[in-house]
Amino acid sequence: MERLPLETQTLYAEFLARIFAESGNRSIGTVPGCFTTKTIKGESYYYFQYSQPGGYTCQAYIGKRTPALDEIVLQFARERIDAESETAQIQRLCAQLRVGGAAHADPAPARILKAFSDSGVFALGAVLVGTHAFTVLGNGLGVRWSGAFLRTQDVDIAGEARMHIALPKLEANIPKILDSLQMGFLPVPPLNSTDPSTSFKVRGTALRVDFLTPQRRPREEKPVFISRFKVAAQPVPYLDYLLEQYLPAGVVNGGGILVNVPNPARYALHKILISRSRAVIDHTKMEKDLQQAFQVIDILVEDRPGDLLLAWDAIEARKDSSAGKIRSALSAVGKRFPDTYAKLLNVVPALRTHPKR
Repeated sequence: MERLPLETQTLYAEFLARIFAESGNRSIGTVPGCFTTKTIKGESYYYFQYSQPGGYTCQAYIGKRTPALDEIVLQFARERIDAESETAQIQRLCAQLRVGGAAHADPAPARILKAFSDSGVFALGAVLVGTHAFTVLGNGLGVRWSGAFLRTQDVDIAGEARMHIALPKLEANIPKILDSLQMGFLPVPPLNSTDPSTSFKVRGTALRVDFLTPQRRPREEKPVFISRFKVAAQPVPYLDYLLEQYLPAGVVNGGGILVNVPNPARYALHKILISRSRAVIDHTKMEKDLQQAFQVIDILVEDRPGDLLLAWDAIEARKDSSAGKIRSALSAVGKRFPDTYAKLLNVVPALRTHPKR
């Protein structure tokens, strides 16, 4: 890996702060579209005009023109100026980040993530996982990753079936969001025709969106429906470990996207944990797991060793076999990454196959 210049790291911190503030300070001025009037039988009426994917222009009736509505339209105009100014600043930051070496998302995955973010998917607890999360974590940690596993058209989204915090009954209809993009997404037929699909794909391309959720019972394989997202998700072992602790992060594209990503230390240990459970035909995925895990560990042992200790404490607190599996996996693959492995054992001695009592 290569460390990003300090200037780029500072820019990313400002970028994240701005998109986080923008998300929390949405106002009428951020709504895409504009007010227009129509005169019908001598009376003036307000409509709100907006565009839909595919170039369709729609108008929504607001009401008869009144002083109260006039004030709302004026407020919209004032706040639109402020919103456009903030958007332009974020776009400048994205351009500066790309020049400074920060990783950026390809257009198609970025468009999907932007739609999810704008529709409240991440606000409702969804977490970006997989290679796109790895790329975003690099920017947050101030490094540029190396290797052949950095570009992918797979977008992996994880979420709990039930929220563990009190929220109003809010929803984000993921199939409807994907359909509104008009990119050609179709449900991927499951192996069992009676099960709902947990993936959507654009025919003839590598572009794919997969939905995942923690496996709560041994050998639980049937898809789990997540009602607030209106989509089924594939149960995955140990995924709850990632979803217990996530953080906001920014995807760099033309204008910036606010998402959730896993805690970096947990991400690394989780990758090691699942690498040894991959089938033989998934050797490429196992290699990607290990490359990503050890690159994250390499930066954490230098900059944030305490994060690794806390992540391991959380593993040991689990009442399952995950701690033993991670020790076994590290013992088997550590010789491929000897320097990083040695540093990791120095930071977390309990990771040895036979820890000293």
